[in-house]
Amino acid sequence: MIASMSLLAIGCSDSRLRSRRDRDTSAAAVFSLSGELKQRRILSFRTLNRTPPAFQIPSSSSDLLSPPRAVSGDLLHDAGATAAVLTGAYSLVLGFNNLARRNLIQQKLSRKLVHILSGLLFMMSWPIFSTSTKARYFASIVPTVNFLKLVINGLSLAKDEGLLKSLTREGKPEELLRGPLFYVLMLILSAVVFWRESPIGLISLAMMCGGDGIADIMGRKFGSKRLPYNEGKSWIGSISMFIFGFCVSIGVLYYYSVLGYLEVDWIKAVQKVAFVALVATVVESLPIADVVDDNISVPLVSMVAAFLTFST
Repeated sequence: MIASMSLLAIGCSDSRLRSRRDRDTSAAAVFSLSGELKQRRILSFRTLNRTPPAFQIPSSSSDLLSPPRAVSGDLLHDAGATAAVLTGAYSLVLGFNNLARRNLIQQKLSRKLVHILSGLLFMMSWPIFSTSTKARYFASIVPTVNFLKLVINGLSLAKDEGLLKSLTREGKPEELLRGPLFYVLMLILSAVVFWRESPIGLISLAMMCGGDGIADIMGRKFGSKRLPYNEGKSWIGSISMFIFGFCVSIGVLYYYSVLGYLEVDWIKAVQKVAFVALVATVVESLPIADVVDDNISVPLVSMVAAFLTFST
């Protein structure tokens, strides 16, 4: 009996020893694996947080000339937008020249339609440019190219018959250095200074293109009754200037508000635009065309009036 109990005790002891050895072996394996994982984490952390050198030579010389992807993307985007707007501008002029050449519309009407549409379409094209701070300068390339072309032809350094027919009243090169030149200068000024986040430039261009352009067409067609203080202007022309300048301005503000560039309080905006349109109409009706061209007086006065009203 005692022997049996002794054998049983020895067997239990051996069993406990084997179980303890198994646990120790498992624990060692676990600790070994844990240590290996920790070592891997440390190596990985050291790799990820390795301090970059103060100066690193690029793999090729082109790396030195390559801008960041975002900047490069904006430049390509704006370059493409500039090319598209330039193509559209020249297509517009060529299209109306062809219509006038085929006697489908009068040359004077063609010139005024170019005056109205080229500025408005240029202004409406601004959203296709990127959000880069340099986008406005890319947009201004379009009127700048036209500016250089007007100067070259206005000084008779070159002669473009199509340009003279589409932009001058009498076909004289020096005419290009007055109204048409002032027109593109206002486009450049509005794009560079005000751009698409300000109603000031938008309204001034709307008054110059939509208001003044329509006033001339309506005045020549239906302007039998002249203003008492200016025989060169008519009542119907001035009324058209106010109505169309106001409507085009509201349309442009709506366009840019829908696209998210402007937040407009329409009750106040309508009143302010009406005031700007009234001021621009009065200035356009004054007998000062021989001193100051309408393409200078109308947009500049509109800018001042819009600045005073929209900044309050």
